[in-house]
Amino acid sequence: MPEISVEKIYNDRKEVFELYLLTNEDGLKKVIPTAAIHRPGLAMAGFTRRFPHNRTLILGETEIAFLASCSREQRLGHLKEMFAFDIPLLIVTKGINPPPELVKIANESKTTVLQTRLNTAEFITQFSGYLDDIFAPFVTVHGTVVDVYGVGLFYTGKSGIGKSECALDLVERGHRLVADDIVQIHKRARNLIVGSGSELLGHHMEVRGIGIIDIESLFGVRAIRMRKRIEVEVRLVLWDETKDDYERLGMEERYTSILGVEIPVITIPISPGKNITVISEVIAMNHMQKTYGANVAVEFSRRLTEKIQRQLASKSYLQSDYE
Repeated sequence: MPEISVEKIYNDRKEVFELYLLTNEDGLKKVIPTAAIHRPGLAMAGFTRRFPHNRTLILGETEIAFLASCSREQRLGHLKEMFAFDIPLLIVTKGINPPPELVKIANESKTTVLQTRLNTAEFITQFSGYLDDIFAPFVTVHGTVVDVYGVGLFYTGKSGIGKSECALDLVERGHRLVADDIVQIHKRARNLIVGSGSELLGHHMEVRGIGIIDIESLFGVRAIRMRKRIEVEVRLVLWDETKDDYERLGMEERYTSILGVEIPVITIPISPGKNITVISEVIAMNHMQKTYGANVAVEFSRRLTEKIQRQLASKSYLQSDYE
């Protein structure tokens, strides 16, 4: 299971989230096991029966105002009861200084308390997105991802079939490379997967016969994207004359599942002279048409069926017209 230490969050994001350490460093080694966050209003009031303590706790103006309204003895009692649980991290928003008793008890329980100048709603939105990215289910696969007309195409196929060369041609035509060879796919929502490159490879590409090239250095920053939603898998296979199951009309949608998310899959047979780049652009534009509700194959089939039915009806009428 993914996890992240409090120390890494503080070191990597203290400028972005404007974080300040209010306690000593004893609790920085604690690990946060989940992307969930919680505002512990009920726990501070004494109801700890269903207290989800194993996550990041956020104290806003409301929680601090509640503590300030309590007597010192009540405040100590509430805080000791809450910090009796193993809390990985507590963050106070809006630059509010928490009561001294809170910092003291947090140090005793080796729990890190951070302060941010961001307001509560803004911080929760940004911090939740950051944690969601870390804890999102992911898989690393062999393939290539290119942003073609705003559609994320995920190329798969055996090694050497031409995925990188197709991506290179698309980049030369103004499209954007996301990842080549090693693709990390994260599930960001129930029906959403996002592809990105590995940190080590970046936007480098292996072109057989040339070697390793850097797409960003050759084509500029406009030729790359850091991540992109994967919407269609383009499966490249070698042309086989003995097979006749290649899609001809596009009437039947075929799907593949990645991390439990179904996306359309299109199988393209590779043969000498076939322009995969143009076909890729057509795949992207056709997918956008379907997204907006226009299915050309279904509409063509409907019009053809209507025409045949009209011709049959006309022929039947004329055959029965005797003088």
